[in-house]
Amino acid sequence: MTYDDDVKKRLRRIEGQIRGVLKMMEEEQHCKDVVGQISAIRSAADRAIAYIVAVNLEKCILEEKEAGRDTTRLVKEAMELLVKSR
Repeated sequence: MTYDDDVKKRLRRIEGQIRGVLKMMEEEQHCKDVVGQISAIRSAADRAIAYIVAVNLEKCILEEKEAGRDTTRLVKEAMELLVKSR
């Protein structure tokens, strides 16, 4: 699968957020603030996962339809992948 710039930007943003949390910890910031930032990172990672699965699913469905095959299995696999990632 080819990953587009959008998903790479999302992950770079998460990388920056993680560096920010580490800095907060070094500065001994309040745990409520640190946990809030980690929660934001988790949400951003979940959105990145959903984006990757959706883009891949769309591509795979188009390929399967062109080949005249059923796409039900692909949708089930995508759903399982999303559930497993959580």
